[in-house]
Amino acid sequence: MTEFDDALTITNGRAELGEGWIVGQAVNGGVLMALATRAATEALAAHDPAPAHIDPVAFTTTFLTAAQPGPAEVTAEVLRAGRSFSTVAVTIGQTGRTCLTHTTTFGDLDAQSEPVHRAAEPPSMPDPEDCIRAERKGFGAPITLLDRLDLRIDPATAGWAEGRPARDGELRAWVRFADGREPDTASLPFFLDALPPVSVTLGAEGWAPTLSFSGHVRGRPAPGWLRIRLTTSNVIGGLFEEDATIWDSRDRVVAQSRQLAGVRMPAAPGASSTAPRAGMPAAPGASSARPSDPSQPDGNA
Repeated sequence: MTEFDDALTITNGRAELGEGWIVGQAVNGGVLMALATRAATEALAAHDPAPAHIDPVAFTTTFLTAAQPGPAEVTAEVLRAGRSFSTVAVTIGQTGRTCLTHTTTFGDLDAQSEPVHRAAEPPSMPDPEDCIRAERKGFGAPITLLDRLDLRIDPATAGWAEGRPARDGELRAWVRFADGREPDTASLPFFLDALPPVSVTLGAEGWAPTLSFSGHVRGRPAPGWLRIRLTTSNVIGGLFEEDATIWDSRDRVVAQSRQLAGVRMPAAPGASSTAPRAGMPAAPGASSARPSDPSQPDGNA
């Protein structure tokens, strides 16, 4: 069993949130969404041992408080089991506090991923070996998540890591699991939230808590690298939206998402809180963390 699959293991309504999936002081929200989707999948299978559909096609998550490494309680309820779609609600909590609520809609990707009438083209990017590898060495806060990823950031969108944010609201990268685990529908919720927040490209760092997250699974990914593009168009007050699209190694759109998150922009126009990184010139660091709770500025969701 891979580390990721181990992180999604649920036994008698309990899961262990491991130290290997944290940024700062909190468990990555993408791992939590993948865990919640796994719980929903298992609940639907238990409700009907031969379900007509078992593929997650859409999910919505509301983050309420940051999750810490350690035991977690996972509950799931089948809200509807239909002929074309089914819906399951999941709650993940710790020590009596709800960390998130999550709803997954299931369908049949064999029927719903074809034909393709219109699809976004993948962005032009250098090959992974010509992109910048993100590593956690040289940073004070723990970013163990990066040890489990092979994350290569497009140099054209990595200026923020050297104190030169492009301010265009776009971040592009290649990503895969470091241990060779191939992508699948179970891992797509994680990959949709595995990168630094796109707000770093605007010169903002630090506090970027996700308030709500909606994701769509559009197809089963082929083996190999995933290509991800993050964008934002509206940064208003202390909130911004982040749109993500994932293409697989065959250049097919396999997942997309939108989240609303908090942001602290530089105090003055033209000012940047982004400083060069110690140890690795263009890799995401602890200050680009995205916690899942506005009251917990350390972590990543």
